[in-house]
Amino acid sequence: MKKIQFNIALYTLTAAFLFTGCGKKTNDEHSNDVQTEEAHNHEEEAAGVKEVELNEAQFKAADIELGTYSMKNLSEVINANGYTKLPPQNQADVSVHMTGIVTAIKVIEGEEVKKGQVLAVLESPEFARLQEAYLTAKNNLQFLELEYERQKILSEENVNSKKVFQRTKSDYEIEKAKFNSLDKQLSMLNLSKSSVNSIMAITAPISGHVTEINITLGANAEVGKPLLTIVDNSKLHVDLLVYEKDLYKIKPGQNVRFVLTNQSNTEITGKVFNIGKSFENDTKSVAVHADIVNKGEKLIAGMYVNALIDVGEITVQALPNDAIIKADGREYIFVLEEEHHHDEKEGHSHDDGHHHDDENTHNHDAAEGHSHDAGHDHDEEGEMYHFQRIEVKTGTSQLGYTQVTVLQKIDDHAKIVLKGAYYIQSHLIKSDGGGGHAH
Repeated sequence: MKKIQFNIALYTLTAAFLFTGCGKKTNDEHSNDVQTEEAHNHEEEAAGVKEVELNEAQFKAADIELGTYSMKNLSEVINANGYTKLPPQNQADVSVHMTGIVTAIKVIEGEEVKKGQVLAVLESPEFARLQEAYLTAKNNLQFLELEYERQKILSEENVNSKKVFQRTKSDYEIEKAKFNSLDKQLSMLNLSKSSVNSIMAITAPISGHVTEINITLGANAEVGKPLLTIVDNSKLHVDLLVYEKDLYKIKPGQNVRFVLTNQSNTEITGKVFNIGKSFENDTKSVAVHADIVNKGEKLIAGMYVNALIDVGEITVQALPNDAIIKADGREYIFVLEEEHHHDEKEGHSHDDGHHHDDENTHNHDAAEGHSHDAGHDHDEEGEMYHFQRIEVKTGTSQLGYTQVTVLQKIDDHAKIVLKGAYYIQSHLIKSDGGGGHAH
């Protein structure tokens, strides 16, 4: 009887121990699952994975620009400041050699002119006297030339004395010199050689644009004072000041990229063509001259520039500074997720970020045009744009571009937000908890 009782007690104790062990194992497995899911969520949070959804109206209002990387030389460069400069051969001050009264002005400031074009007209009695003297000398020279030839023949035949021939020759040479002098004066003053009209036409010595007009109608044009100024900006180049320590790296033919300090950040390209041989204005910098390649930009002399001279050949992936946003001490970009791009015609539904076993819960009648997206009607909102925030590591930043390295794999043809990233980030911040979808 005692033996039977002992067996029953042993069996009861064993069953209790097994039951307790099984219950503990079940609780441990559940705890491990929870910890794994929390760790996964923590990893996603640490990686900065966030998603934002914009409707078509929001996308257009934000003026978002999509694109991809630009290959830039941001590492092996020399920074330099400088200014645009016009060679002296391509700028002209128009002045006169004789005074006169301004009777006509044919151009206005800023107007483009061609070489030889009439800019203004002067009138003076002195012009008429010169023209009169020129025509008189011309007629006298013709007469003396014939007399000289006649006396030469007579002298050779010993018909007249040598004295008569020498006087005729002298008169002819004097009149010839006088005529040549008057001819050059009229050419220089741009006066007519066929009539006496006392009018001088002031013409453009070069092609370009009129930048200054310093005369008015009825004013007296003074000798040596500029009446007009013309510049030919098509020959602009850039003078960059490079310090002595970097001078040995500069060579003709190297590419230059620069932006105008007081203008937009449009990048202008150039090429080094010459290097100065002396220091500029008692400084330890030397002028490096660079031609401008894309001359389509509206440039004028004296514009200040910030420039990069490419002294190496290594290029890196770079994005505009506006494409990179900072949040929580990290840096991110936004990428358009093509698979989430909404197609209204087929009535596709948009996944709100959660996994469902039953796919039918997301499918609605295409004819009704309904979609499952937090209660939004996509027929009213139009196309939907789904963006994912990707963490990046930044490097060198120059001239509005920054070197970037993505910290997670993205498609080679991914459409990156180049402009409007801060607008998308603002929707992310307004969303519930800063994560999930922003609508």
